[in-house]
Amino acid sequence: MTPLHLQQALSALIGEARLSITELPDCDLKLWLIDAQNMDRAFSPDETRRILHEPPYWSFCWASGLAMARYLAQHPHWVRGKRVLDFGAGSGIAGIAAARAGALEVVACDLDPLALHACRANAALNDVQLGYSADFFAEADRFDLILVADVLYDPANLPLLDAFLLRGRDALVADSRVRHFSHPLYRPLGVLEALTLPDLAEPHEFRRVSLYHASREPL
Repeated sequence: MTPLHLQQALSALIGEARLSITELPDCDLKLWLIDAQNMDRAFSPDETRRILHEPPYWSFCWASGLAMARYLAQHPHWVRGKRVLDFGAGSGIAGIAAARAGALEVVACDLDPLALHACRANAALNDVQLGYSADFFAEADRFDLILVADVLYDPANLPLLDAFLLRGRDALVADSRVRHFSHPLYRPLGVLEALTLPDLAEPHEFRRVSLYHASREPL
């Protein structure tokens, strides 16, 4: 059954939009996402204003989140038996992937209450258990790994690269907007291909997701 609270919130933004279950490509997961047909049309001025004021990031599977999910499925040692926090969780895709890959505990963290509702709905859809947090800085320093996908698009978020290592021993960052950043603790792991769903026809450069790892402990 469509999660009613999320559907009502989406309808208030985009009158005709509907949530539907979307199977993710090359990934054994599915999410409640905005239907593609409603992204393939011109929005009214009122819809545009509402979307810009309160963007429903949680109703998309962003390329970096999809890339992170695929990476964890292929390399489960990053999360198996560990306590993990998914920062800026959005739809919950990275945290759900971590839970499916054998994490001991996963906390989905997002400032947006609707994103946490989406994480709950998507966790149930994929038959996993998550914890939930609306305040990253209220969390204790108890996590083995912080997952970060599609957060660095805002340059104001770059200082968070240090904050991640105050709450977790390691951080794994996936981002398609910031191709390179200079930080003494973060090293590149490679570049992955993925796309945002529904497909926003983004430039190809935004389908190339850079992956970085940092550890506060010497390797």
